[in-house]
Amino acid sequence: MKIQMLAGAACAALMGFALPATAAGLPNAPMAVQAEAGSVDQAVATFYAHRKGAPLWFGRNGDVSGARELIATLRRASLDGLASGPTLAAQAERMVAQGDAAEADRLLSSAWAMYVQTLQRTPSGMTIADGWAAPRAQPTVEILQRAAAAKSLASHVRSVSAVNPIYAELREAAWQNLQSTGGSPDPRVLANLDRARAMPFQDRYVMVDAGSARLWMVENDRIVDSMKVIVGKPSTQTPMVASTIYRATLNPYWNVPGDMVQSLIGPRVVDQGVGYLKSHGYEVLSGYGSDAEMLDPSKVDWRAVVAGREVVKVRQRPGPANSMGQVKFSFPNSQDIFLHDTPKKELFASADRDVSNGCIRLEDAQRLGRWLLGRAPTTDSSNPEQHVLLPTPVPVYVTYLTADADGGRLTFRDDAYGRDRLGGGAVVAAR
Repeated sequence: MKIQMLAGAACAALMGFALPATAAGLPNAPMAVQAEAGSVDQAVATFYAHRKGAPLWFGRNGDVSGARELIATLRRASLDGLASGPTLAAQAERMVAQGDAAEADRLLSSAWAMYVQTLQRTPSGMTIADGWAAPRAQPTVEILQRAAAAKSLASHVRSVSAVNPIYAELREAAWQNLQSTGGSPDPRVLANLDRARAMPFQDRYVMVDAGSARLWMVENDRIVDSMKVIVGKPSTQTPMVASTIYRATLNPYWNVPGDMVQSLIGPRVVDQGVGYLKSHGYEVLSGYGSDAEMLDPSKVDWRAVVAGREVVKVRQRPGPANSMGQVKFSFPNSQDIFLHDTPKKELFASADRDVSNGCIRLEDAQRLGRWLLGRAPTTDSSNPEQHVLLPTPVPVYVTYLTADADGGRLTFRDDAYGRDRLGGGAVVAAR
C-alpha cells in the first residue's frame, strides 16, 4: 500500500485532535523551526532511504496511535524545552489535513528526534561528575531505529517522554495548570522542569531533591521507595550533581572538613584541652595525603590551627557518636558530597531539613543500603572503613526542586537556595 492511500484514513483518525487556530493558515514552519530541523534532515533522509521510503508513523496497518501520541506530546513540548514543539504539531496536522501523509511522516520523525535529543540534554546547573551517570545522547538515526523497532509506537513515545517519574508527575501538573489558566508557563515551572530533567538509561537509580529534602529509589520507571534526607544550609548548599554510587563504606570515619577543624574543633580543644578529642573519638593526622601520619594532639599548636597558621586533619573514629553513623555511600564529585547515616534521627521530624554542611544525611541508611547492595549493610567486624562494592553501580542524581505535583496539583515551596531567582541552575559553592 502506498502512503498516499493512507492520507484519508490518517486525516480521519487524527480529527480527534482540535486543530489550533494557528495551524489552519500555517504555510510553512518558521525559520527557527526550519533551522532546528535542518540539523537532523540528513539523518532522517538516511533513515527513510534504508526503509525504501516506508512510513514510520502512518504505516502500520492504518494504526496512527503513535502519530496521535507524538502530536499530543509535541503540543506540550515547550514545557520539555522544545519551544518549536507546538508549531511542529500544528504543521503535521495541516499536512495530514491536506492529504500529504508522506511529508507529515517525515516531519514527525524529525520532530521526534529533536524532542528526544532535547530531553537528553544535561539539566542546567547540574555537574556530570561520572560518565556512568551522563545522559546518553542518541544520534537521530538511532532514535528513529528504536522507534521503528518498538512493538507499540504510542507506548514508546509515552515511555521516552516520561523521562523519570518525578519529572512526569511535575510536567503533568504543570500542563494541567497551564490548560486551566491559559497564558504562558510560570518561569519557575520551566526552571524546575529543567532541573528535574535527568534521563538515566539504567533501570535503577537514586534521585535526591535538596528542595524538598527527599530521596527516591527508582526501578524500572517506578518509585519503589523514598525517605526524608537532610541537606545543606543556604550558606553551604548541596550542589546539583549526577554521579554513580559504586560502593558502601561500613564503619566509616568522619573526616572533619578543614574549615570546621579551624572554626569548631580547634576552639573547643583550646577551651577544653585535648581531652575533648579523646572523649569524642577524634584522631589527628599530619595532613590529607596518603602519606599523612598520626599525630600526638598534645603536641599540636591548636591556637595556630584556629588562627589558620597550621593545618591538621581531624577524623572521628567509627562508633555510636560518629557523624557518619554506620554506613556512607560516596560517589565521585569535586565537592566531596556523599550520602550517609547519622545518629541524630530527631532532626528528621522537622519540616526544615536544610541544616547540613552540604552532605546528605539519610533517614534510613540501612533501608537504602539493602536496596543498593541486595543485603543488609552490616559487618561482624569493628574495623573502620570497610568498602563493599555494589553488585551493579547505581547512578545518583542530586537536583533542587521548588515546584511539586501535590496530588496532581501544581504547588510551590520556598526557594531556600535562591536558584529560581538566579535562573534555575545557579549553584553556590558548597561542600
